[in-house]
Amino acid sequence: VQLVESGGALVQPGDSLILSCTASGFTFSFTSFDMSWWRQAPGKARSLVASISYTSESTTYADSVKGRFTIFRDNAKNSVQLRMNNLNADETAVYYCGARKHWVHEWDSWGQGTQVTVSS
Repeated sequence: VQLVESGGALVQPGDSLILSCTASGFTFSFTSFDMSWWRQAPGKARSLVASISYTSESTTYADSVKGRFTIFRDNAKNSVQLRMNNLNADETAVYYCGARKHWVHEWDSWGQGTQVTVSS
């Protein structure tokens, strides 16, 4: 699976941003994959921000982003987006899209990442 993220930018605290991830090159259909967004700040480990199940029936969020971030998928476009509201400087990081076949536990496909910088 090839994943390509886009939408990263330099924004100010309190701003909103939408990240997009487009998937291609899969043997199974896009609807067989759970999708996710992760982030990695300098000197820190990559951490899960949000995930959405292959049916879109289930979503999970890191506690720090609940109520501000929304993950959603467009199966017709093989894409997943992350809407981020009220961003703060601590959320400056490289954001990665992740995928896994829904019957597999590990996230095993990754994009190259997109930089989000929150700074005044």
